[in-house]
Amino acid sequence: MNNEPKQICNTKTEVPKGIELNDKDYIEGVLTVCKDIEKNLVVAMTEASNENLYESIYEMFTDIADLQREVYELWFRKGWFVLEAEDQQKITKKYNTLNQEFIDLEIEEN
Repeated sequence: MNNEPKQICNTKTEVPKGIELNDKDYIEGVLTVCKDIEKNLVVAMTEASNENLYESIYEMFTDIADLQREVYELWFRKGWFVLEAEDQQKITKKYNTLNQEFIDLEIEEN
């Protein structure tokens, strides 16, 4: 039986190699910035001093989260990001473990 992970990916779009920035580099930079902004906006939401400020930050967060997802999808479509399919049995086992931990937390709370 083959235990190598199955890769989920698209055909890789080739970009020029070398020191000069290429499309992949630019998109990776945008993706990194979006992720950083998202993290900072989450912190800002938790520290918002009133509901209006919270709502404004939340709107920014959802906009940047949507943009981040679009950039990630582009990155994936271009074949620059590879996912690995996991065995369903492993997924089920992990789900059951986490679900039991959640149930245990609920029991402790009561």
